[in-house]
Formats: sequence, structure tokens, C-alpha cells
Amino acid sequence: MTLKTKLFWSALAGVASAAAGLAIAEAIALVIAPASSPLIAVGSLVIDLAPTWAKDFAIAAFGTNDKIFLLTLIVVLLTALAAGAGALQLFTAPWGLVTFGVIGGIATIAATTREQSLASWAIPSVVGMLGAALMLYRIVTKLGVWTATAQTVAAKGDQRASGVSRRDFFVYIASTAVGAAVIGIGARTVNATTIAAAAVRKAIKLPAPALAAPAIPDGAALDVPGITPLITPNADFYRIDTALQVPSIDASDWSLRVTGMVEEPFEITFDELLALPLTERNITLMCVSNEIGGDLTGNATWLGYPLHKILERAKPQSGANMVLSRSIDGFTAGTPLDVLQETDRDCLLAVGMNGEPLPLEHGFPVRMVVPGLYGYVSATKWVVELELTTYERSRAYWTDRGWSAKGPVKTCSRIDVPTARQTLDSGTIVIAGIAWAQHTGIEAVEVRIDGGEWMPARLAAPISDDTWVQWALDWDASSGAHVIEARATDKDGTVQSGQFAPVAPNGAEGWDSVRLDVA
Repeated sequence: MTLKTKLFWSALAGVASAAAGLAIAEAIALVIAPASSPLIAVGSLVIDLAPTWAKDFAIAAFGTNDKIFLLTLIVVLLTALAAGAGALQLFTAPWGLVTFGVIGGIATIAATTREQSLASWAIPSVVGMLGAALMLYRIVTKLGVWTATAQTVAAKGDQRASGVSRRDFFVYIASTAVGAAVIGIGARTVNATTIAAAAVRKAIKLPAPALAAPAIPDGAALDVPGITPLITPNADFYRIDTALQVPSIDASDWSLRVTGMVEEPFEITFDELLALPLTERNITLMCVSNEIGGDLTGNATWLGYPLHKILERAKPQSGANMVLSRSIDGFTAGTPLDVLQETDRDCLLAVGMNGEPLPLEHGFPVRMVVPGLYGYVSATKWVVELELTTYERSRAYWTDRGWSAKGPVKTCSRIDVPTARQTLDSGTIVIAGIAWAQHTGIEAVEVRIDGGEWMPARLAAPISDDTWVQWALDWDASSGAHVIEARATDKDGTVQSGQFAPVAPNGAEGWDSVRLDVA
């Protein structure tokens, strides 16, 4: 047997053994806790430890698929390490087993240091690592026997012994691979789908709002093919958060604690929240990682209880200036207390989205919705605690990583049509898109062609100052290459900045532009 053949089969033995160990761990995580999965725990640890530039790159490059990219990267890395462990075990035993021990140790640390983790969360990683090590030892032992008998065959011609040892090896590695696939795929599917939470959500009937959203005015939606819809369907609403696996929460077990610098700390359950007079409002949300022209924004109809009333009940103490909201997965956001106390700003403890309970990935059972602030300082999903504190005393997840503390949304516009690099016929072309200046409102949108004079676009009727507004301009296009730019002005007279600024540390700036050819 050649060295190349030995390397191939030993590497394959390592990969099959690692797959078996991971499958065992995933199955045990179903019983212990979904978040104790070593794959999810390691991925979450990577998210926490990754530098800001790496997170920005992942979001910019992969958008809402950033978590799929991360998991794929981890699986590729694990596969490479497992292959190396198999080769080490065959040629320099026991270093292959030691490699698996190190991998299992990292996974154990990742699982037991997560927010709200228990000591039992170590069990999937530890047992999975032991299972992988056992499989590796057995399979590589069979490979060693096959290797030895192959040498004997070469020397003495004993074909029967070689056939038996080769068959033993293939039976072991094949059964390990098939077992890992069946158990692992089944466990991961059950784990990821969060069946229990989905069933609970489906059974919930939301009450009618005590204060319904104002009717959408006539003329709010422009009849322009390709323009962003006025209301974003739940399935299309952007998702950016730090949860590698969507938390599975039984609404009957959920409660919100209001703590910290308050005279009357209290706790409220989901049923108690639904029994309160709820408010319905159309509100646009925006991710701070949204590039100019990006799609990390959405507009929905939210149902919830006003946060200023929650805070009134708790009676904030003098000196408190920040509300540190905490998610069940450990994420925190720091929101200015005075913003949440504004009675004319519809800051909601939301339970509904577009006429149904919050989707699991958008915060079920309860999340925060705050118009006018980027989500990283306000839109906490799966929220379980509001701690009143100060900016001097506490730091939130993203502000602790170099982002600005307060994150007000900047006045901005986006061109939806025409799209970049199109070739269109000369004549009348409709340029259209959306603009937003949350909690201030849009006064005007202007468009210019090839750096010429700014031309006023027509605005659709706005739903409110807390939502985006559609706009359009009819352009008599001549043949040639052209550059279209757009800018917005809010009701305070602030004109959208044309000076480029990156998303970090407090949101992108610049004018959206489209390059196209006209025939």
C-alpha cells in the first residue's frame, strides 16, 4: 500500500469519526438544550470573538446569509482538522486522539461560557468528543491491520488475509459514516426547526389593538414596477443578529424583568402583556450595517405595548440615562432612556408583526421596536430583561466593540429602479425608490443625472414620519452611459450627506448611485 493511499484512508477515517462524534453531540443536545450543540456553541463563540472588521465584511459580502457562511466555514475547518487527526493517529499515535481532545475542549468551553449556560451544556461536546475518539481508534486500528497484511501479501502472497482485513476496515468506516449521517442530519433538523416553539406560536391568537394603526393613505404606494413594496412581508424582512441558532422560547415560560435603577422592579409574563391595551403602528427598522443602496431595512406593521408605560410602572431613579435590554441568547443593546420615555414616539414591546405573532427569527415571543434608532442600540429580539442603568456604568454588545453608543438613523434615500448596469431604450424612464428619516419625516427627494442640476422627485403620501416613503421621477433619457444619483432632505431641513462614510461606527453616508446605458 502506497503512502498516498494510507494518507487518503486515514484522513477519511478522521472525517468519518468526527462526523460520528458531531452526530452524537447533536442528538444529546436535543435533550440538554439546543444551544449546547457544539457546532452552534463554537459558531456563537466565533461571532463574539471576531473583530469588527470581520463581522462587517461578512454582513457586506453575504448579507442575511452570513450565518450560513460561518457554519460552512466551521464545517470546512473541522473537516480539515479531522482529516489531519486521522493521519496523525495512523503515523504518530496517539496524536490523532489528542487532536480530537483539543477540538472537544474548545467546543466544551464554547458551550459552557454562553449566556445562561449550565454545567450540563458540556455533556454534548464531551460525549461527542469521546465517541469520535473511540471511532477514530477503532477505524485506524483496522486500517493498521489492513496495512500490515497488505505488506504480508506483498512478501508471502496471502491474499485471503488481506481481503479480510480490508473488508473489516470498509465495514467500520462505512457503518460509521452512514450512522453519522442518519443520526446527525436527523438531530440537526429537529434541533434547528424548533418544533415546540413553532407550534406554540401557531396556536397564539393576538388580541385586537386598543389603538389601531392609522389607515394607509391613498397614494402611499406608487405604481412603479420594481419599487420596494410599502410593507415588507415577514418572509422578506431582513435578519441581522448574533444568534447562530434561533432561540426556541415557549411563550408560556417567557417573562420580562425590569430591573436596575428603578423604584419598583417588576416582572411581566406573556399573558399579562397580551392583556394590556396594545398599540399597532407601521414602523421602519434599519440595520446600522446597511450600506448606501443596501437592503438591510424593512417596514412592517407592529403590535405591542408602549415602552414608556413599562418604564412608568418601574419608576426610573434619578441619574439613569440608559436602558440595557438583554436577549435570552446574551445579546445586549443600550438605548437612551429619554428616547424610550417619549410619549409621541411609538417605542413598542412588540408581540406581533404584519398581523401575526412575531416569527421565530424576528424575536418571538417579544422584541423591542424603536423608530429612529438603528437596531444595534434598540431592536433587541427575544428580549427578557430591561435594566435601567447609565452609559458610564454599562456597555452593550456592539458599543463594547467600538460602535457608537446611541445610533440615531441618518436621513437617506435609495434607488430601486432602474438597476445598475442595465441597458434601456431612450425615452421616458422612471427612476424610483424609497427614502427615510425616521421620527423626523422626509420633506423632499432629489435626483440628478451625470452630475447635473438636482431635480425634485414626486413623493408618495407618507404613512408616517416613522416609515419610509416611496418616490419617483420621470426622466427623458438620451442615448449613452449615464450616472443617476439621489439624495433626501428631512423635515428639519437636513440634507442627506454626499460625503462617503462607512457603516462603522454609526451608519453609512453618501448618495446612492446607479450606472446604466441607454441605447
